[in-house]
Amino acid sequence: MPPRLDTLCFDAHDPLSLARFWGGVLGWEAAEDSHDGIAILPSDDTGFQIRFLPTQEQKTSQNQIHFDLTSTSLEDQQNTVAKALELGGRHLDIGQGPEATHVVLADPEGNEFCVIAPGNKFLADCGFIGALSCDGSQEVGYFWSKALGWPLVWDQDQETAIRSPHGGPKVTWGGPPLLPRTGRTRLRFDLVPPADGDQQTEVDRLVALGATRLDTAPQDAAGGVAMADPDGNEFRVLPSR
Repeated sequence: MPPRLDTLCFDAHDPLSLARFWGGVLGWEAAEDSHDGIAILPSDDTGFQIRFLPTQEQKTSQNQIHFDLTSTSLEDQQNTVAKALELGGRHLDIGQGPEATHVVLADPEGNEFCVIAPGNKFLADCGFIGALSCDGSQEVGYFWSKALGWPLVWDQDQETAIRSPHGGPKVTWGGPPLLPRTGRTRLRFDLVPPADGDQQTEVDRLVALGATRLDTAPQDAAGGVAMADPDGNEFRVLPSR
């Protein structure tokens, strides 16, 4: 069996404050503090937790991953925007133009996300987090489909998308041109091998699929092995649980 997408990790200057913001926006369970950052746990079928890890590195460019949050009505879209602004978010202009029906926002640390207008058929039945929208190549979409064992649900004009067979958000890649890469990827995946799997075996499998192991140093505090996908986006493989 392939590994499980266990966690979406956010680098944060103030992990507790950012956890409170996203917990409030998403309506997820109270933050859980541990040696490896602060987590908020899903109250729906999203399928992964979000963990906020302390960093001193400054955000210098647009993130490679952002949330697309869905809406059931125009009022629902407006309510989501209002809640995000109340919790410390702000409007963001990334060139979307006045005709755009989606609303682009940033969280208190500048991480971009979109609140999508109602009636979006592509994100129908995906939940409140409709998609993890990624900047990436067609090849990296193929890589993650094989890495997670999630089928491709979109593959057209170099744009790809995958989704867990169990439902939840889609993960999408917009194809080239790719954003310039500066510094560490601020939002990253943590994978966990299946219960009957082995961390090293999984690392070797991912390398065979096109990933790169970033170092041969001892594992980090969580026991994770740092890797990068074919586009250079960092992720970790954690020990089996």
